[in-house]
Amino acid sequence: MDGVMTDGTIVLLPGGQEGKSFHIRDGLGVVMAHRAGLMTGVLSARRSEVTAQRAQELGMKVVRQGMRDKAAELRALLEELSLQAHEVAYIGDDVNDLPVMELVGLSAAPADAPLEVRGQAFMVTDAAGGRGCLREFLEAILRARGDWDRVVAGA
Repeated sequence: MDGVMTDGTIVLLPGGQEGKSFHIRDGLGVVMAHRAGLMTGVLSARRSEVTAQRAQELGMKVVRQGMRDKAAELRALLEELSLQAHEVAYIGDDVNDLPVMELVGLSAAPADAPLEVRGQAFMVTDAAGGRGCLREFLEAILRARGDWDRVVAGA
């Protein structure tokens, strides 16, 4: 979530609340992925009520927060969902995403990710984190699957 669907900035508000901003095109990209029959989710090292709220608004099925080892969390999810790692696409923006990126079948990184993360990614988006990079990745997947025209027609 942070650094992919947001620019990585966390706004601390009075009373301990936090705020984040999301690019609307990323949200529509998630909706279109769902229309194409894809499942989406979030693995986040941080816990955030805002993350949970945005994921729920978008209908994301998997929302896991507050883990130190994202790769272990992915392995547990694969077992729970009866999936193989090669069936998963993942976009990550920082070094704690590298172990997951090594496991999955398709990986991406936003344009502003660190060098080693961009180097691990199959695709580096033109867009930076929080600026439509998730939409760009999802659009590439939907186009490659031949689903793009159909889901756009239903937009």
